[in-house]
Amino acid sequence: MNGKDRINQGNLPRHIAVIMDGNGRWAKKRGAMRVFGHRNAIKAVRETVEGCAELGVEFLTLYAFSTENWGRPQEEVDALMQLLVSTIRNELPTLQKNKIRLATIGHTERLPKACQQELHEAIQLTSSNDRMTLVLALNYSGRWEIMDAVRQLAREVEQKQLLPDDIDEAVFRRALNSSAIPDPELLIRTSGEMRISNFFLWQMAYTELFITEVLWPDFRKQHLHEAILAYQKRERRFGLVTENSISPGS
Repeated sequence: MNGKDRINQGNLPRHIAVIMDGNGRWAKKRGAMRVFGHRNAIKAVRETVEGCAELGVEFLTLYAFSTENWGRPQEEVDALMQLLVSTIRNELPTLQKNKIRLATIGHTERLPKACQQELHEAIQLTSSNDRMTLVLALNYSGRWEIMDAVRQLAREVEQKQLLPDDIDEAVFRRALNSSAIPDPELLIRTSGEMRISNFFLWQMAYTELFITEVLWPDFRKQHLHEAILAYQKRERRFGLVTENSISPGS
């Protein structure tokens, strides 16, 4: 029995988020520039999207470009932007065929005009698809999102549209850039790094983490299945104590 057959369809994470890490190391191992790794990661994206759609996952978020990534060499940034445009254009027919809706989070207004145009067209064309939502986190970071929400709420208070004492978790959640999507139940990070890299800082309060040593260009459906199986073996208590708890600190 393969990994997919062992997955409990009644206990799927509704939202899976992925930190796609290791492209540079993958390229370096082959004596190539980092851009080579980014280009060879498209198959990993395709298999992850297909794998989630096949299982019935409702939301998949890929951390594609962080606000900190602008600090990389200009040649690499330019190549990433060009790759983003070509990938969206090439993968659009597949998204349509599989009824996958495209969405974005992040300060996308800072992206090059060509990227914004491709994204806008793809989002519009796939807006009625209802099998799964693929979210690209572009020019995104958790701290940026939280600060952006704080500024928005401050403006509402200043304009007398909101009282400070009325700001609770629900109100703050509404102000987040990602308010339209649920918090992720499972975060997958490739390349073995043990950090969340400024991703979904508010939303990951109770997210289950799965870290794999696999570099992102080598990530395939079987690795996705392994992550979901690991998730399904865990007891999600959200800070509560259950009958299975065996120690005071558990």
